[in-house]
Amino acid sequence: MGLLISGLLLWSFVHFVPSLMPGIKQAWKNALGEGGYMGSFSLLVLAALAMIVFGWKATTPTLVYVPDPALRPVGVGLMVLAFVLFVASKPPTSIKRVLRHPQLSSVVVWSIAHLLMNGDNRSVILFGGLLVWAILEMLFINRREGAWQKPESPGLLADIKVVVIGVVVYAVVAWLHPYLAGVPVF
Repeated sequence: MGLLISGLLLWSFVHFVPSLMPGIKQAWKNALGEGGYMGSFSLLVLAALAMIVFGWKATTPTLVYVPDPALRPVGVGLMVLAFVLFVASKPPTSIKRVLRHPQLSSVVVWSIAHLLMNGDNRSVILFGGLLVWAILEMLFINRREGAWQKPESPGLLADIKVVVIGVVVYAVVAWLHPYLAGVPVF
């Protein structure tokens, strides 16, 4: 469990540097240059992910609560929404006119979905930890960036494309889930 928690803390710290510690970010860039900063940032994120994955696998699951089976369809629906929000984070979409942070919102929705469907200790730590991180990250970014400037609406076709891509990506990940996480979705 220690490796899982350490990975979550490293993930959070590295992502909080730009939003909470601009002086550290600038010193980091000055020392390594833009490319060195981006490369080392990416390596630290990959290290955090590796720690999370290996920590997850090394932790023996023990039941914290029993998920209600009736909420499983809700969880699956939230997962589809999470993937649509994640895909909507880069291209121009109407979703960005409603949500300032679609990618971080997708992590919130993804975490809630997993907490509805999993009641073991490692799930509570992983998905609860990422839920708290994503909410804090949105608050810190909002504080750093100030007032939100809503983008122009790109039109219905762009939104339809994002929804279709999000659903397809969800279907692929759901199909691969037994191989990635060791648990079938359906």
